[in-house]
Amino acid sequence: MEIIEPTIQMWLTFAIVVGAIAAYSYDRIPLELSSIATVAILLILFEFMPLHGEDGSKIIGVRDILMGFADPSLITIMALLVVGQGLVQTGALNGPAQMLVGWGQNHPNTVLTVSFLVVMLISGIMNNTPVVVIFIPILASLADKLGKPPGQVMMPLSFAAILGGNMTKIGSSTNLLAAGAYEQVNGGTINFFDFTIPGAALAVVGFFYVIFVAPRLLEDRAGIAKRVAGSNGKQFLFQMELSYDNGMVGQTAIAGMFPGLKDVTVRMIQRGHQKLLPPYDDVTLQVGDIVMVAATRNVMTDILNASPDVVADAEGDDTNDEQAGKRRILAEAVIAPASRLDGRTLSQSGFRAETGCSVLGVQRRSRMIRAAISQLRMEAGDVLLLMGARDNILDLRSNQDVLLMESSATDVPMKEFAVRALMVFVGVVFTAALEIMPITVSALLGATMMMVLRCLNVRQASRAIDRRVFTIVGAALALGTAMQGTGGAEWLAQTAMNQMMGAPIWMILSGFFILVALLTNVLSNNATAVLFTPIAVSVAHTLEAPTMPFLLAVIFGANCSFATPMSYQTNLLVMAPGHYSFSDFMKVGTPLIFIMWIVFTLFVPWYYGLL
Repeated sequence: MEIIEPTIQMWLTFAIVVGAIAAYSYDRIPLELSSIATVAILLILFEFMPLHGEDGSKIIGVRDILMGFADPSLITIMALLVVGQGLVQTGALNGPAQMLVGWGQNHPNTVLTVSFLVVMLISGIMNNTPVVVIFIPILASLADKLGKPPGQVMMPLSFAAILGGNMTKIGSSTNLLAAGAYEQVNGGTINFFDFTIPGAALAVVGFFYVIFVAPRLLEDRAGIAKRVAGSNGKQFLFQMELSYDNGMVGQTAIAGMFPGLKDVTVRMIQRGHQKLLPPYDDVTLQVGDIVMVAATRNVMTDILNASPDVVADAEGDDTNDEQAGKRRILAEAVIAPASRLDGRTLSQSGFRAETGCSVLGVQRRSRMIRAAISQLRMEAGDVLLLMGARDNILDLRSNQDVLLMESSATDVPMKEFAVRALMVFVGVVFTAALEIMPITVSALLGATMMMVLRCLNVRQASRAIDRRVFTIVGAALALGTAMQGTGGAEWLAQTAMNQMMGAPIWMILSGFFILVALLTNVLSNNATAVLFTPIAVSVAHTLEAPTMPFLLAVIFGANCSFATPMSYQTNLLVMAPGHYSFSDFMKVGTPLIFIMWIVFTLFVPWYYGLL
């Protein structure tokens, strides 16, 4: 084997790699800035110190370094994020999720385990970020029923999603990037289920750790359960008018509580001119009843998603037909001092006719409200929960009567488009799994169809694309190109061989895995996958061993993003709901990394006949 002689460009490339790792590890430097700076330095390096081939042409040019930003794997990741956002935006998975919460009332421990299993399995065929987003409030509710803080379930949720991503080619962005780099370097093709069996072996063992060990290592984080589940004490008064087709008609109070009104406080029931006040013993709900309930915004949003007609507009108008098929958002607004709403009811003020926004709820901290919202006289300082089209909500910025709290604005799921979103998602998965078309084509087509079929708009689709992922992947691919072009990857492989001369292949494979697994928690899973895939191919060729086990060492090792919150996006998602510190991830995630290392060392060499 020809020995590669190090060049000044190779050493400078290594220095840039080390500098990039240090920059990514330093919290005060934005990831985007580190990535763009890395690419800029590489461009300067090879512009003023170019490498030339035997024919005199540049080995690494500007196009080669920037090619990573147009890499098919990166485009696939961005498209899958848009597809996942379409599912979230339409609430397509909220139905099955709410069923889990219902079953959890009687068998919470079993349902909690099943939920983690479902997350792990879904993450095998779907980008795990939207899966975790959907299941955060579900598991918070289950944890509350178990009497556990959500901190004991949020980190296991993220880890279960990461473990599930090991099982298929599209299970995580890491898999796609490593597979793309492998196909570019080695010329082979990675199919959808090529590493499902070894990936499932690691996932099963890791799943037992997530279920039985991880919760015991996590501290009790008080107060977070109420914040995530929506019971943070900030309650609105809502008005519910019961029509003939309402499922709550005919329900009788049991111990003062109505079965269809959980997690809410019934303040008053207005039946004609009669006002029924608590306690509600043997009271049966009837058609035409106006039920005044106090509940948090999150609780009423869940009720609104399940039954859009149940929460009435405070002015008493029917807005369902008018708003059907339109994209709406929820927001909060405070009645300003000297507002013309002060002292008037909403119907007297004509608020909805003027603004196009419906008032769903009112919050007033000064005293208990025992009146229908349609009859309630507004006061300065009252907080209104509004629903309306985005333009109408944003127009409230210039309204002199209310002060819009823009940070409170959230999109209302377009449930009428949920079936379309599910069909698009299933189409993307099946066309990729059956190899009818390349995953890049199917994912990009799926993202396009999500927008064409109105499952989400362009603004929501662009918001789903994480610029940090885009820039760091582009920079990592540029570093990979530089390492490959300068011969750095091959030189590292040769150095590793010299250090482990005479060691069995399985031992080299094991050492390679733990190296990638540790580095992925400092750099990033995507960057590590791209950087080490060429090295893995070089090591395999040097040993005259099959390349697939070494590729899996990169994929599975890069997916061991357990020890730091910034190593994977789902870790960042659960950090706030679980109220975790950096040390929590170190304490719980580090043992899981070494467990994965042991399982990989025992299973993968045996599975591929390397023992």
